[in-house]
Amino acid sequence: MSSLGLVINRPMKSALPLLVFSDLDGTLIDHHSYAWAAAAPALAALKQIGAGVVLASSKTAVEIDTLRHAMGLQDWPAIVENGAGLLAAHTDVDAETGRYTDLRAILDTLPSQLRSQYVGFGDLSVQAVTDLTGLSPDAAAMAKQRAFSEPGTWHGTLDAKQAFLAALADLGVQAQQGGRFLTLSFGASKADHVHKLAAQLRPKTTLALGDAPNDIKMLEACDFGVVIANPNADPLPHLTGEDDGRITRTTHAGPQGWNRAVLQLLERLDLI
Repeated sequence: MSSLGLVINRPMKSALPLLVFSDLDGTLIDHHSYAWAAAAPALAALKQIGAGVVLASSKTAVEIDTLRHAMGLQDWPAIVENGAGLLAAHTDVDAETGRYTDLRAILDTLPSQLRSQYVGFGDLSVQAVTDLTGLSPDAAAMAKQRAFSEPGTWHGTLDAKQAFLAALADLGVQAQQGGRFLTLSFGASKADHVHKLAAQLRPKTTLALGDAPNDIKMLEACDFGVVIANPNADPLPHLTGEDDGRITRTTHAGPQGWNRAVLQLLERLDLI
């Protein structure tokens, strides 16, 4: 994909004080309304101190680019489709569907008794995605413009799900469970890009915030991690780093919890 890649043109006048990696749904944006205004004070504080914010989500490049501009974060790359791709800073999205087409083709080779129990975005109309997610029709159309991965829902038994995942693994396809969707891809995770971006940008401190199982490795990969409360799902298991206070949990969900957690860390680090 011509517009996706590790391309960052940032003048290194001084060390980056903080690099934040943030999930979106249920973390920086509300799980139901998709609003993020409650996090505006913390976003403003991060901009004031010259911190970087890398959005990291299962959303497509088109979706994330729209949010990135709305939040004033276009100076920073974004991790898209659950880590299957990277959207460079200051790029126009030029969707390419080759890998997604390959992924869908592999999915359709599975035995019908397994394939029929997984419903991906590629199986749904724009209206069906709207009904499933609560997105507007325009936003749902952007959610279907995929390049690297396929989110979907499982409608079978746990045993059948394990057989489904094993069959896909044999074909080189991996699965990550998010807060709402089971996302299929050819590999790479949010944490993989966290390591690469941190090595390139060399921030003094890294912070990750997330709420779902697919955020765990990202949370554990940073100097500090924050598990955002998610009343819509089971709590994440105890994470490496919680015993020493490196990883904390919020009591407030979504952007309210995000805002408070970020401001508290900035105070803890004497950055504000």
